[in-house]
Amino acid sequence: MASRIEAAASSNERSMIQVWDPVVRLFHWSLVAAFATAWFAEEGEMLHEGAGYVVLALLAIRLVWGVIGTRYARFADFVRSPGTVTRYLIDILGGHPRRYLGHNPAGGAMVLALIGMCALAAGSGWLMTTDAFWGTKWVEALHEISANATLAFIALHVLGVLLTSWQHKENLVGAMITGRKRAD
Repeated sequence: MASRIEAAASSNERSMIQVWDPVVRLFHWSLVAAFATAWFAEEGEMLHEGAGYVVLALLAIRLVWGVIGTRYARFADFVRSPGTVTRYLIDILGGHPRRYLGHNPAGGAMVLALIGMCALAAGSGWLMTTDAFWGTKWVEALHEISANATLAFIALHVLGVLLTSWQHKENLVGAMITGRKRAD
């Protein structure tokens, strides 16, 4: 009996593949922590501003890693045309989307959207601290709107992860922790 359990565990280990490298996983969870810290900290406080600077630094690292990183981290692996993203979203609604080892087309589009929105929120927050834009209402409005829009994108991202996990019967949150996904 014990040898069957060991064989099944060994077979399961062989059927897993490393997809998300440590840089991607550390970026992802650090960005979650930094954005949450900035969101819950009072605007204008040192903690809020510090978290915003961490967001900017993380984005810079991710942009570089998106060009020189491992296969599934590179933008070239997951950035798809709008038509491909649209077809994938239609397949999701039909209940039978294709499974991808890396980001699926909708996930790739969401990565770009989240990077852009986080950059806009953190960048506009930084502008508010400069002499040139201190107290400028449109920059303050841009910061608030982009932070709220980022939160909306995060909600869509989480819903997409949950839906895809359910449709493909795989734990994508776990994969972003361990870096491993089913190979099939």
